[in-house]
Amino acid sequence: MSFTQDVDTAALALRDLFPETPLQFNDHLSARYGAKIYLKREDLSPVRSYKIRGAFNFFRKAIAAGVRDRIFVCASAGNHAQGFAFVCRHFGVEGIVFMPVTTPQQKIDKTRMFGGPFITIKLVGDIFDQCYKAARDHVEATGGMMVPPFDHADIIEGQATVAAEVATQLPEGVVPDMVIMPVGGGGLSAGMTGYFAGKVDPNGFVFCEPEGAPSLKRSLETGAVVTLEQVDNFVDGAAVGRIGDLNFERLKHFSASQTLLLPENAICVTITEMLNLEGVVLEPAGALAITALAELDAAQLAGKTIVAVVSGGNFDFERLPDVKERAMRHLGLKKYYILRMAQRPGALKDFLGLLGEEDDIARFEYLKKSARNFGSILIGIETKRPENFPKLMTAFDAAGLKYQDITDNDILSNLVI
Repeated sequence: MSFTQDVDTAALALRDLFPETPLQFNDHLSARYGAKIYLKREDLSPVRSYKIRGAFNFFRKAIAAGVRDRIFVCASAGNHAQGFAFVCRHFGVEGIVFMPVTTPQQKIDKTRMFGGPFITIKLVGDIFDQCYKAARDHVEATGGMMVPPFDHADIIEGQATVAAEVATQLPEGVVPDMVIMPVGGGGLSAGMTGYFAGKVDPNGFVFCEPEGAPSLKRSLETGAVVTLEQVDNFVDGAAVGRIGDLNFERLKHFSASQTLLLPENAICVTITEMLNLEGVVLEPAGALAITALAELDAAQLAGKTIVAVVSGGNFDFERLPDVKERAMRHLGLKKYYILRMAQRPGALKDFLGLLGEEDDIARFEYLKKSARNFGSILIGIETKRPENFPKLMTAFDAAGLKYQDITDNDILSNLVI
């Protein structure tokens, strides 16, 4: 059978596990960008991500090949672990999930809930690489079966069922002009582009990576798989240091210009907007495709039919204050300064008089309290409109204040904010 037929078969089998996730026309985004924008809501799968698809297809084929009695193993601290656990319970097979010791308890508990008595969780190592090595060593020592998160033909085929559903859910006769997909290890994008090959214009595929994990972008620029020396883990569902070898083989014919690198703080804007305006809870990786809309040229979007894959909604609400903070900084609504302020009566009152009606102090802290004449102050200021900050800087300069804007200085801001 062809790849498309194999994916259709996998999609039909998947109905034993859960119904199709919805493809929803989004009025808010469509009006904003002058396009017909549909969201493929993978955040509404049983494990709140698309990862369950690849895991199910891998297990389905492995069990059909007669390996039910082997112990299945995965290494993951996120969505792959939860999909793996859910599928272990569905098929009634034994599985072991290796997670780093540093994995948040919430993720451990959810994985255990999905797998029930069919899985064992082993906490090994402080970082994922140590955890993954432990899982590989266990497989080699026991003859178990490793279930990879993305770099396997059966995983790619399973993730491609997202495209198979989209094809049947769009209005009859409608083919998307643009398909926007988040990229981590590349399983989803390799599968969807393979399924839509010959149907969607190759230039209509848009791949999204966080700025701090540009694995596909760098690999396409180089023409070979690149292992990143450093990865920013903020967008944890897509923070992959090396795209899958098989996945890249299926994506290498695309242009590097089709891969957008999205600032982590811009992704935070999407998370907060979708939560406040649409009531949709997104994890950072799940917000990538929607964030890409703001980065694309308006002419590219106008009048087009666009499918954006919302890949997951496993968001830890303990992260919300940080997400809101980063979103405000990206929108230019919050800044941090280090000020040199005279140590005299009335100095603080004079400073407060410089603030505009829409400005508010969110943080105020003396950094050196022993200075006799001048003191260094860390101050965070929020405002309602970004154009208020240039006016404030003019007021600072006119008053002779010495100050430094550290909002975008990662080293300083990480130390003192």
